[in-house]
Amino acid sequence: MMPGGLSSGIGVLLIVLAAVILWGLSGWYRVLPEQEGVVLRFGEFVYTTEPGLHYRMPWPIESVEKPNVTAINSIDIGFTEVAAVGATRGGKRDISEESLMLTGDQNIIDIDFTVLWRVNDAVKFLFNIRDPRATVKIAAESAMREVIGRTDIQPALTEARREIEVDTKDLLQRILDDYGAGILITQVQLQDVRPPGAVVDSFDDVQRALQDRDRLRNEADAYRNDLLPRARGDSQVLIQAARAYKEEVVNRSIGETQRFLKVQAAYSLNKDVISRRIYLETMEEVLRDANKIIIDSSAQGAQGVIPYLPLPELQKRSAAGGEEMR
Repeated sequence: MMPGGLSSGIGVLLIVLAAVILWGLSGWYRVLPEQEGVVLRFGEFVYTTEPGLHYRMPWPIESVEKPNVTAINSIDIGFTEVAAVGATRGGKRDISEESLMLTGDQNIIDIDFTVLWRVNDAVKFLFNIRDPRATVKIAAESAMREVIGRTDIQPALTEARREIEVDTKDLLQRILDDYGAGILITQVQLQDVRPPGAVVDSFDDVQRALQDRDRLRNEADAYRNDLLPRARGDSQVLIQAARAYKEEVVNRSIGETQRFLKVQAAYSLNKDVISRRIYLETMEEVLRDANKIIIDSSAQGAQGVIPYLPLPELQKRSAAGGEEMR
């Protein structure tokens, strides 16, 4: 039979040994597939571990953080989801201090958007930022305001939505990288882009006026595109006709000049003959259609030609001329 003091000492030793064994076994930990293990030694980062079963020095020597690095987190900016209560359907509640932004052409626009993100670097995520969600939300709102500040309101409401999403995502990622946040932005989604509710009627009036302006401008362009080619065609026709007339006049003038120079040259060689020829040709041209009979005065007495005035014939001609004039 063992003395009482020895048995009690063995009992204490067994208890201490069991406690040490349990303490040593507490160093085993499991990292799930969607997690990454970050081992800390007295609060300082030592190494990371992949999914699976691992061992580290028991607490308080070493501890492990296991952030989820595959889950996609979302943050709503400019609105918040309202849960359904009883028969009331859920919906969205606008947060104007987040959603109202100033565009590049000095207009106000109301934008609701969602940012999707995940952990890209577990160590940076744990040690470089204190509140990841708040950091992402503030940086996203700042990035969106900068992008909208470079965009006019009309493109922002229509065709520039995709461009705004991409530019905001890139700018937000650069901001978070500068912070060393260890966060990857996967997507920026515009939920609702509209003018502020207080001025929506005035904005619609402006848009209708812009549409009327564009319609009138298109009609004017169509009229111009129809008129100008026709006018250009007409002008070309007139130009070609003028050029043809010019060529005709110039060529005729050159021909007449050449003919005159030839006549002048021939006249210089024999002035009497040419003068008589010109006189005869001129008289022939003048008297060609004249109804006259010319009698040489020297032949009048020799041939016994008696001057005769045909009054009846002249009266007929006079009467015929009067009928034609009537």
